[in-house]
Amino acid sequence: MSQIRNEVLEANAAYVSNFGSKGDLTIPPARQFAVLTCMDARLDPAKFAGLAEGDAHVIRNAGGRASDDAIRSLVISYKLLGTREWFVIHHTNCGMATFTDEIMGDLLESSLETAALGESGWSDDHDHEGSAEGKSIDWLAFTDAANAVTEDVRTIRNHPLVPAAIPIYGFVYNVSTGALEEVAEATEAGQAG
Repeated sequence: MSQIRNEVLEANAAYVSNFGSKGDLTIPPARQFAVLTCMDARLDPAKFAGLAEGDAHVIRNAGGRASDDAIRSLVISYKLLGTREWFVIHHTNCGMATFTDEIMGDLLESSLETAALGESGWSDDHDHEGSAEGKSIDWLAFTDAANAVTEDVRTIRNHPLVPAAIPIYGFVYNVSTGALEEVAEATEAGQAG
């Protein structure tokens, strides 16, 4: 067994011992909002947004992008579980700004092993079989977090399954300070109509 697996199971046992009445939480989020944010391990939405278990839906993916799957989750969050406001939160120093679709496709074609980021960019020195399938995927990379969050809020706002009554706010989380910095253009684009 791996050390990480053992650590996760030990942490879960400690969590279970203090679980208390959390099994009584309702399925709909108590504070009636959802957050779409990045999977980056430096982001802890519970801490930066003051969430307790059961408060909000948190949807995470690489970059916090408004992918079809993220929008699917937001629509379910609203339609079936009653959320009334949505936050799209990207962050500074995001890994999604370190590559392009072409770079990712080339890296995957070279090898399926983990690549390395150096001063001259991404490299893959492995001598393993890769796949060209990565060249057909839109990886949703970006170069500017504020522009990307504005683009994502617009994508969500303009989706035919998103009600005009839901306000959508756009923020960039600063990984150096912990501050949520509102992107005015994004929040304006996400105003409820």
